[in-house]
Amino acid sequence: MSEFALEVKNITKRFPGGVIANKDVNFALRKGEIHALLGENGAGKSTLMNVIYGLYAPEEGEIWVDGQKTEIDNPNDAIRKGIGMVHQHFMLVPVFTVAENIMLGAEELQGGRLDISSARKKIRELSRSYNLEVDPRAIVEDLPVGMQQRVEIVKALYRDAKILVLDEPTAVLTPQEADDLFIVMRELTERGVSIIFITHKLREVLAVADTITVMRRGEVVGTTSPEGKSESDLAAMMVGREVLLRVEKEEAHPAQTVLEVKDLTVHDERGLTAVKNISFDLKAGEILGIAGVQGNGQTELAEVLTGIRAPESGTIIIDGQKVPAGNPRYLFEHGMAHVPEDRHKHGLVLPYDLVENVALNTYYKPPFRKGLVRDEEAMLEATTDIIEAFDVRTSGPFSQASNLSGGNQQKVIVGRELSRPIQFLVVNQPTRGLDVGSIEFIHRRIIEERDKGVAVLLISAELDEILGLADRILVMFHGELVAEMPVAKANKEKLGLLMAGSEA
Repeated sequence: MSEFALEVKNITKRFPGGVIANKDVNFALRKGEIHALLGENGAGKSTLMNVIYGLYAPEEGEIWVDGQKTEIDNPNDAIRKGIGMVHQHFMLVPVFTVAENIMLGAEELQGGRLDISSARKKIRELSRSYNLEVDPRAIVEDLPVGMQQRVEIVKALYRDAKILVLDEPTAVLTPQEADDLFIVMRELTERGVSIIFITHKLREVLAVADTITVMRRGEVVGTTSPEGKSESDLAAMMVGREVLLRVEKEEAHPAQTVLEVKDLTVHDERGLTAVKNISFDLKAGEILGIAGVQGNGQTELAEVLTGIRAPESGTIIIDGQKVPAGNPRYLFEHGMAHVPEDRHKHGLVLPYDLVENVALNTYYKPPFRKGLVRDEEAMLEATTDIIEAFDVRTSGPFSQASNLSGGNQQKVIVGRELSRPIQFLVVNQPTRGLDVGSIEFIHRRIIEERDKGVAVLLISAELDEILGLADRILVMFHGELVAEMPVAKANKEKLGLLMAGSEA
């Protein structure tokens, strides 16, 4: 019997346009281990996993499962071979129950009807066995993000997965939820499950991985153990150069007030109060960080400040002028730029090419308008400049946005928003899913905007990002602002207590 749960031998995958996503890749996952797969955006990690899961067919190479050469032509083949995958963007139906989601595609019948009671029983047994307590009757959209991820893991185990691929599993989790996930991962490996852990968070890799493989530009550049390795060592392997992991910035010099928020109350989609009567201001030349566990009103606040959602009550003032409710164009016309939390929902039109996406907000204005028609040449030139300046890994400006990796999609959005004159920048989770090289670059660009006199509102679930970038910090809890402090007086412990609703 083989010591390896999975072996990938000499895999090569090409895409139209001559793009080689994987080149002669070798990868081996031992039974009962957590094997981290690291690499920059576009390094080929997701492509390799999609080959393993049967979503892509490689041009060359072999896949071996438990010592046997295996043909995997589609996800059903992968599932039958005991391979399960938890995607970064969960594949759940929000209005279905946990049980309905888990048994979807693996339905069991009794007397011609769905045997939902047997499914619930099996789910309870699985979740208790692996310390993944989930309620089979709960509606998925009512569950916090960390619990939805547990549902995805249980769904894979329900199909008897022995190999589990976790693609950026902590990208949408709070630090506490991430710690809970690591405990679950260890429990899984102790019970014989082998895990491929794809992430950009180097600290997590060093904390939980048994083995680390690094990819760069479609090739494996090394496999190592975490012993004796630092975050800087791993970053250098990923990027091919030394990476500055700490943000370097000069002291801020705030000037005039750009944004005033007065007595703002916002409801969510269910009509519940998400933001409760908050007030604050933001000055030119400063970065105001909003810290908080995800789901405490930050999303709704950002949507109101960018015109996506109308407030229930309260006033927003930019440059002394009251902002009309729910009017994104007014805000863009007055120098607002927005890097949204959900790049698919609010950042890009995925079926559009990059040229169309770059002109998305300002297609009706020069330089993208020429008389009564669009200036296609100016749009192409702007897109080409962004691809080069932000190192967007793509086959060209006319590639569909949906064909880019998540990190490269984010680079397109950041490039679009920072490539025009602005005075007010809202950045919500700006580096979620990005590799260390891209994080370093985007952090530097945000600091540059501040130093040019832009007022920056930073919303992030990453405390390191808040502490590294912000000049002043607000803490949100249950839709209210519970604390304000200069960054010099903040630390992780203090912010963590405030974020949990405790006095620091």
